[in-house]
Amino acid sequence: MSKVKLAISGCMGRMGQQLVKSSKIDKSFKLTALTENRLIKKNISGIKPSLNQENSFKNVDLIIDFTIPKCTFEILKIASKLKKRVVIGTTGFSKKEELQIKKFSKKIPILKAGNMSLGINLLMYLTEIASKSLGNNFLSKVYEVHHKHKIDHPSGTALMLGKGIAIGKNKDFYNLIGKKYLNNKSFPYGKKINFNSIRKGKTVGEHEVKFSSGKEIITLNHEAFDRALYSEGALTAGKWLMNKKPGLYSMRDVLNFK
Repeated sequence: MSKVKLAISGCMGRMGQQLVKSSKIDKSFKLTALTENRLIKKNISGIKPSLNQENSFKNVDLIIDFTIPKCTFEILKIASKLKKRVVIGTTGFSKKEELQIKKFSKKIPILKAGNMSLGINLLMYLTEIASKSLGNNFLSKVYEVHHKHKIDHPSGTALMLGKGIAIGKNKDFYNLIGKKYLNNKSFPYGKKINFNSIRKGKTVGEHEVKFSSGKEIITLNHEAFDRALYSEGALTAGKWLMNKKPGLYSMRDVLNFK
């Protein structure tokens, strides 16, 4: 089987650098193009990074994007024109932007996930089950910790878990979003889903979902120790996407969670 010709956008970011490392180890891929939103003078793994433009992606099969929403849409416009598959690990999209991504997926295969980890996607699945089973007698909240350089908050994964709570209750997630705290030592439960984000040190990622009836508390949590689990998950998603028709997919599809 021929290797997947891979482009990595945001190659100078934490996840971009990790993807470069993981793609060199995974023999299913041939690293073909690297892009950034600014000019980079040095070569990375023998490739000179370029800007997000058509020529950068002409000779690739797959683009993996861990950047910011503005860059993601630059890539989607080009990928849509060139009919390239895209894995999106970028977070922080608005509701309107989510709908725009769905429109692009009518033209090209897109896999989008707030988190590429097997464990996190299992946690999402369990969150849905717990939320559905516990019903409206339990209030819920989501807590997350990431390294001090992470800009967006709550994290894409925290929002993903909040969406899991909403799905379990069969309610619209955007109507259930409560208060968003940053670096609070504690934060309350509410009728809506409250979020608390901690930014400190070099923490790779911690996520926790809590349900409380006032008489008991149920906690679901996940802790990541190595950033490679995200890049390896993204590469697994990319391989899975190679034989898919246009559409919007998730890690849940890759892992076959019903």
